[in-house]
Amino acid sequence: MDKKLLMRGSQVIGEAAIRAGCRFYAGYPITPQNALPEFMSGAMAKLEDGTFIQAESELAAINMVLGASMAGARAMTSSSSPGISLKQEGISFLAASELPAVIVNTMRGGPGLGNIAPSQGDYFQATRGGGHGDYRTIVLAPAYGQELADLTRKAFEYADRYRTPVMILADGMMSQMMEPVIFPDPLNPSELPSKPWVLDGADERPSRIIKSLILNPMAMEEHNWKLTRKYEIISKEIAAVETYMAEDAELVVVAYGTAARVAKGGIKKAREMGLKVGLLRPVTLWPFPGSVIREMSRSVKDFFVFEMNTGQMLDDVKLSLEGKSHVHFHGRPGGIIPTPDEISRAISRLYYRRHLEEDL
Repeated sequence: MDKKLLMRGSQVIGEAAIRAGCRFYAGYPITPQNALPEFMSGAMAKLEDGTFIQAESELAAINMVLGASMAGARAMTSSSSPGISLKQEGISFLAASELPAVIVNTMRGGPGLGNIAPSQGDYFQATRGGGHGDYRTIVLAPAYGQELADLTRKAFEYADRYRTPVMILADGMMSQMMEPVIFPDPLNPSELPSKPWVLDGADERPSRIIKSLILNPMAMEEHNWKLTRKYEIISKEIAAVETYMAEDAELVVVAYGTAARVAKGGIKKAREMGLKVGLLRPVTLWPFPGSVIREMSRSVKDFFVFEMNTGQMLDDVKLSLEGKSHVHFHGRPGGIIPTPDEISRAISRLYYRRHLEEDL
C-alpha cells in the first residue's frame, strides 16, 4: 500500500511539482504562499538538475519562467494575489508564445494589498486571462490535500500537452492546512515527451523562433484564431466537476475550493433536516463546466452559488444556465471563512421560501 504523508498544502504542491518533473522554480516572497518557495529552495538543492531562484521581483520571476520554458524545462512560479497581478504581463507573453508553465496563486484578501486571510477574490483575474489580449489560462481549483497533489501533476501535463500556462488556484487556508496525501511515483524529466519546438541550440538543425511580437495585423489575427481554436479543443477535453448528494437534489449548491468544503458541511446539515440539497463543484474553473450545469438544470430549478467573494463565479453559472433556472448567491469577501452552520441556514431559508412560493 502506498505510504501516506502528512504535509502542509504548500509543501504538497511543491513535492508534487518535483515528482512531476519540475526542475525550475522562480518566485518572490509574499504571504501566505511563502511556504511553497521555502520548500522548493530545499527540494531543488537536493537535485542535480534542479534550479531555484528567488528573483528580485514578481516581474523578474515570471520572465525567468518564460525563459526556462522556452529552453524545454518544466517550470513553475507562485505568488499570492497582488503578486499574481504583477505577473499578468508575463502570463500573457507565455500564452502568446505558446509556452507551458505552471503558476500557483495562493489567494488572499483584496483588492489592493488587502490582507493575508483566505479569499476567492481572484476568480475574475484567473479565468478571464488577467493580462492583455485574446487568450485564456487553464485554471484548476483543488479543494483537498490529495487534490493539490493530483492537480499539480495534471497542471504540468496540461501545460505541455496544450503549450499553455496553467494556473492552480488555491488560498491561504488550503496552503497552511495539513492533510495526509499519497503521491504518485516521480517522473524522470529525461523520459518526458520531447518538445520539438524548444530553443536549445541550432548547430545541427534549422533555426527556431518563439515570439509574441507580430507586427503584421493579418498575421496577428491568424495567430489569435489559432489560439482560439486551441482553447476550443481544451474546453471540450478537460472540463471537470465533482458532485455530492446531487442525484435527487431540488437545490444545488455551486462552490469550488475551500468554499466547497464548507458547503459540504452545510449540505450534510441540510440533509439531516430532510432538505434535498446537493453540491456541484467545478474542478476546472476554466474551462468552466457549463454544459454539466445546463444538463442539471433539466431537473434542478434552483442553483445556490457560494463563494468567498462578492460574486464572481456567479456570472459563469448564470451564463451557463441561460435563464433556465433560478440562481441565488451567498458570499463572504475579505478573508471571512463562513461556517457550515451559516451555509445550512442560508440554504434552508432559500429552500423553504421557494417551496412556500410554489405552494402559493
